[in-house]
This record gives sequence, C-alpha cells and structure tokens, in this order.
Amino acid sequence: MRRRPAFRVLAAAVAALGIARAPAAAPVSPETPLPEAARPLCQAMAGQVDAIGGAGPVFLRSWDAPAGAGPHPDPALAGAAFAYDNALALRALIACGRSDAAARIAAAFTDAVLSEDPRQAGVDRGRVRNAYRAGAQTESPPPPNGWWDDAAGRWVEDPYQAGTATGNAAWVGLALLAVFERPEDTAFPADLRGHALDATRRIGRWVIDQTADEAGPGGYTGGVDGSGTGLRRIGWKSTEHHADLVALFSRLAAADPGNADWPAAADRARAFLDRMWQAGRDHFPTGTLPDGATVNTATSGLDAQLWPLLLADAPRLWQGAWAWAGDAHGIDGGFDFNDDRDGIWIEGTAQAALVADRLGQTDEAQRLLHLVLGEASPGGWLWATRNPSITTGLAIGPDSVIDDFRYHRWPHLGATAWAVLAAARANPFTSAR
Repeated sequence: MRRRPAFRVLAAAVAALGIARAPAAAPVSPETPLPEAARPLCQAMAGQVDAIGGAGPVFLRSWDAPAGAGPHPDPALAGAAFAYDNALALRALIACGRSDAAARIAAAFTDAVLSEDPRQAGVDRGRVRNAYRAGAQTESPPPPNGWWDDAAGRWVEDPYQAGTATGNAAWVGLALLAVFERPEDTAFPADLRGHALDATRRIGRWVIDQTADEAGPGGYTGGVDGSGTGLRRIGWKSTEHHADLVALFSRLAAADPGNADWPAAADRARAFLDRMWQAGRDHFPTGTLPDGATVNTATSGLDAQLWPLLLADAPRLWQGAWAWAGDAHGIDGGFDFNDDRDGIWIEGTAQAALVADRLGQTDEAQRLLHLVLGEASPGGWLWATRNPSITTGLAIGPDSVIDDFRYHRWPHLGATAWAVLAAARANPFTSAR
C-alpha cells in the first residue's frame, strides 16, 4: 500500500497564536448586487468551502479536472492550492456576500504566515509559499503542496510551488487587508482581523528585506524559488508585481499609520512603474531580464498593461496601456495573455472587464463580462481558455530553457474569482469597505 510521509500536526501553535478556527456566521449582503449570471460562480466557490467539513481553515484547489469536476489528473496540480488563486477567492467571496467562507481561507493564510515552522529557517521563515495543499488545514502551519511519485518512490515538492513570487505574496497581503478593513463584518472577529494585519505586516517586511534591489530601475526582484537548502533568489523584476506592491504598501500604510516603512516602500514600487512606462512610452514592458536591470522587450504581458490602471492614483497618461492591450492582446472579442494572440485568456479578459468599467467604458465592460460568464465548466469554475492551450511567453521556473508556462482548457479558480470581482465591480487593489 502506498504511504505518504507523516507530518506532525502543530495544533498547539494555532492555539498559542489565537488564530481563529473561523466560527460559522450568517452570510452578509454582497457589496454590490451581482448579475444573475455571476451568482453560480459564487455558489461554486462557497460550495467548495462548505464541502470541507467543520469551520476550520481551508485552501481551495486551483484546478479541477479537464472534465470539469473532481481533482486534476496531474499529480502536481491535483492537490495544489495556489496562494494567488486563494487570495482572489477570499476577496471574491467577500464580494459574493460569503464572508463566512472567506474567513476560513483568511485563517489558513494567517496561520501560514504567522506560525513558526521548524522546517524553515532564515529567508524561509514566515514567507508565503506559492502553493499549499488544498483542503482542510489540520497542520500548523499549512504544509507546502507535494505528492507521492510512484516511479521515484519518494515525496516530491515542486520548486516553484514551494517558492515565493513577490507578487503572489502581495496578493495574499491585499486579501488579508480586505479582512482587516471590515470591522463591521461579524464573520471577521477581532482576533482574525488582528492576525490578518499582523500577517500582512510580516509579508510586507519580507518583501522589503528579501527583494528590494538597487540595480537598473530599482524596485523589487521576483522572489525566491524552492525552499530550505535548495532556495534560489530570482533576479528579474516584474511590472505587474510592482502594481501589486503599490497597492499593498499604500493600503498597509493606511492600516498601520505608525510605520514609515510602508509609504517609502510604496514610493519605491511606484518609481519602478514610472520607469517602465518611460521605457515603453505608450505601454508597460513586462519588467526586466534576470540581471534586474535590462528592460525585457521580448514579449508583452496583459496584466502588466491592465493592473497599473486599477491603482487608486493611476495617472491619466497610463490609459494609453488600455489601447496597447487592445492592439497587442485582443483576440476573438477577448484578450490573450501575451501578444502572439493564440487564444482567449479568460482570467485576463475578466480583468479587462473590470478595467473597462473603471475607465468608464460601461458597455465594453458588460460585453467582456458576458463573454467570460459564458465559459463555465460543468464543475462550476470557469475554463482558463477556450483553446486546448495558449502560450504566455514565460517560463515556469529558473531551470526552464523554453517558455513552458501555458494555460490549458482546465477549470480554474483564479479565472472564476476574477469574473466575480468584475461582476461585482470590486477592485482588489482598493479597500473592500
């Protein structure tokens, strides 16, 4: 019989921190009434949380099987709960009026960040991993995702999943701030809100201490790959990461006004965006090459064009990136991830719907939203793309020698959550209040 390695359950750490095993709470009204077509997406996300028994911390799996229900057949994805997707789901569940479900994800994140893990040391301590194991979080802190490899006869952890992308860490912080910023929401008790702010402070401190870099346009590097003795630092810098960080540090400065580090960190991230805009002139390059200094002009990234436009103080000049995105990424009425336009990226098209609404293009926003809401899989998640697969122009990790990161026609939590945010007109870069 196949056996998986046993990990010690550190329930005492949760008790010592006072991290809430979130109590059941009655659903509250959504921030904005949702279109009828978007409500099944809320039901699908909340239903996945509700299906995990009890009221304790949970992470949701990011990918369903291609057939549309059940775990994915790829062992690397079958149990993977990507932090970015779960942060989006947390924020979307608030928009759905299901803060009770959002609180269970928030409790898992606060435990992941605040609990001391004896397996981690140095740069690893307290950081947000790119992926955890989906399901009920009965260990403290939540363990990284992994799977048993029959052929190798050993437990395997993917270096990217065990690593930390700076932008992913920022998204977790943004989601936790959405919890902290809602004192009137009874699903978020005071202790959970306090831990959410403490965890966000720790995330912000990790980003500053471990990724701030003076080379080239300055800013912050992409994070770390791997874990423990196999950990490696990432040298490239990402435009979309810096949009995330401007939002994170700006909101953290408002939530924690006594700390002068947060406004300075926000200014540092904003300066990087300004330099990228100057380098592109009418759009944002994706960032830099691994040297952290040379601007990457090899490809265009949709999120690099759209996300800066969601920032509260985005200058009017940057709206040129919207036109660039339409020309470089537009395909079949939607948007592709990169500029080879080989198919619609559903998640990015949902992002575009929210940006169009923010720019006052209401009809275009509704058209794009209608497109993405029509891409529901049998299991409830939205498909990641209409095509069998689409390219991104990006590599999965530092060992990749080709652009092997692709989106496939698989049901995706991230796409589903972004569609809810667009339908609710809920900007994840701004306060959830």
